[in-house]
Amino acid sequence: MAYLVPAEFVTKMVDAGEAKIFMSTRDTLIRSYMAGAILALAAVFAITVAVQTGSFLVGSMLFPVGFIMLYLMGFDLLTGVFVLTPLALLDRRPGVTVKGVLRNWGLVFTGNFVGALTVAAMMAFILTMGFHLEPDAVGQKLAGVGEARTLGYAEHGTVGWLTIFLRGMLCNWMVSMGVVGAMISTHVSGKVIAMWMPIMLFFFMGFEHSVVNMFLFPFAMMMGGDFSIMDYMIWNEIPTALGNLVGGLAFTGLTLYSTHYKTAPKRNLVTTVASRNTADLAKV
Repeated sequence: MAYLVPAEFVTKMVDAGEAKIFMSTRDTLIRSYMAGAILALAAVFAITVAVQTGSFLVGSMLFPVGFIMLYLMGFDLLTGVFVLTPLALLDRRPGVTVKGVLRNWGLVFTGNFVGALTVAAMMAFILTMGFHLEPDAVGQKLAGVGEARTLGYAEHGTVGWLTIFLRGMLCNWMVSMGVVGAMISTHVSGKVIAMWMPIMLFFFMGFEHSVVNMFLFPFAMMMGGDFSIMDYMIWNEIPTALGNLVGGLAFTGLTLYSTHYKTAPKRNLVTTVASRNTADLAKV
């Protein structure tokens, strides 16, 4: 499926990060809005399947369709730019600054959040017939998840906060592998397969994804979840976003960049052997 070797696709990672930093405000907001909305729809789809079939594994196997759609359309997730844009800064690309990276993150966060919130409001309206009926099984499930993944963590204090942070790290390790996986092939089929596996893994394992949570928790509140906006921000969104940043950059971006883009000097075996033979002759 036209596989690209790591040295080739890591170069594409740095180029992509640079391009995103210099993208116009309008385009960045449009692309991030659509990414947040599509990922939110995929989350509803996966959870609906899980509730109706009684199998979370089945829902997890289907969730990656959203990620695949948004990536193939060229839309941007916060978890993706967390990994790609710092590489352009690290590579000292002309004109790339810390301010430019932070600007990109801020715009993508805003677009993702508004897109996810739009879908949350639409789905809440649909599942309650304009808020005139009680939430169905899917709505009730999500309301419960919202409480468990805010107040449930808060009960454990610092340890709970650290748990969310670590789940965020592991999440974006896998999600960023999906982003990079799409770059290892020039065929759509190859991209889809490479993206599918790590995204399915993160969803099934219950890791924390900042953009999915931008949909999940506002929707849970609309469905009657008994927690506040501050509970959501302090006990989920903030530690999740920080974990996503650290995990994606440390486990994927920096490791690939350091070993495949800035490759350490290799030993010249021919020179080494010749030197050894010369030394042996000198001893004789």
